[in-house]
Amino acid sequence: MKTIKRIGFLSALILPILLVLGHYIGGIGIWMIHIFVFVAVPLMDYAISTDQSNVPKEAISQIAKQRFYKLVTFSWVYVQMAVLLWGFYVVATETLLLTEWVALCTGMALVTGGIGITVAHELGHKKEKVDQFYAKVLLMTVCYMHFIIEHNRGHHVKVATPEDPATSRFGENFYAFWARSVWNGYQSAWVLEKSRLDRKSITFWSLKNEMIQFTLAPLIFVSLFFVGFSIALDRWVWEVPLFFFTQSFLAFSLLEAVNYLEHYGMERKQLPNGLYERVTPLHSWNASHRVSNFLLFQLQRHSDHHAFAHKPYQVLNHYDESPQLPAGYSAMIIVAFFPPLWFAIMNPRLQNWKQKTFETSVQ
Repeated sequence: MKTIKRIGFLSALILPILLVLGHYIGGIGIWMIHIFVFVAVPLMDYAISTDQSNVPKEAISQIAKQRFYKLVTFSWVYVQMAVLLWGFYVVATETLLLTEWVALCTGMALVTGGIGITVAHELGHKKEKVDQFYAKVLLMTVCYMHFIIEHNRGHHVKVATPEDPATSRFGENFYAFWARSVWNGYQSAWVLEKSRLDRKSITFWSLKNEMIQFTLAPLIFVSLFFVGFSIALDRWVWEVPLFFFTQSFLAFSLLEAVNYLEHYGMERKQLPNGLYERVTPLHSWNASHRVSNFLLFQLQRHSDHHAFAHKPYQVLNHYDESPQLPAGYSAMIIVAFFPPLWFAIMNPRLQNWKQKTFETSVQ
């Protein structure tokens, strides 16, 4: 793979740098990370050509095994943890204005949710124990550990069907989707975990129940730092849990915004036997925008991910036949927050793509 692509996958490190640097610059600097994500990245996506190239088949095995790409994702775990602990220190030791609180919480969510959950998603699909562990650590920092159960065992099975909480429906606005996906996804994770325990004849009320582990882990994590800072500063440092849970809420809401984009209006046909047709590249929205794909470890090549869930991010393929978003995720997330604008852009695009696909299939 070209050196420029290898370097491109390090671009996620720009976000924590901008967050920390912006805080100490102050003034408009506290919004540096937001400006980069929601202004600079969309502009670069627009200005720079899209990337529709794929790794040659004969090179896939070699590139998939290169340790550099694994090292990038593993390193992120330590970067994110360090930046989050820095955030604890800032809110515990500094007197922040309301605007500084807002900037810090939302900026941290771009780090932990925008990049952190993306990395957790990548690692959570791998079979190695260390990958699974790192994925859970990242999800713990945003109070969304059940995602590793619901996404792997639920979403990938039910995607583009009415049974999938994480598939947004045609005409459904982001806010209605958020409520349905968050609540139903959480419930689904409990049901899936109970089924796993039943198959192994393990009692539900056991520490082997991962959903119990996932509920306790973030609480224990933040409690340790709450108590530690409280003892060190000789006062109840309520700012630490407030900051932790606020950035967690914003981070997993960012994940749900991405979920909203990825499968909006996609439907798999139900077969006469009651099952659904297999998942194909036609059931995910994709974006071939170069800059945002670097930033998100090619998450925007979502069709190939659903076809081959264990495939490493560096060798995911572009598909011409997949429905294409008009812009990268950074821009489309903002659009999704304004339902009339989203529907005006996406509904005609969805209908035109479905019509074109239907006409192609009957030829």
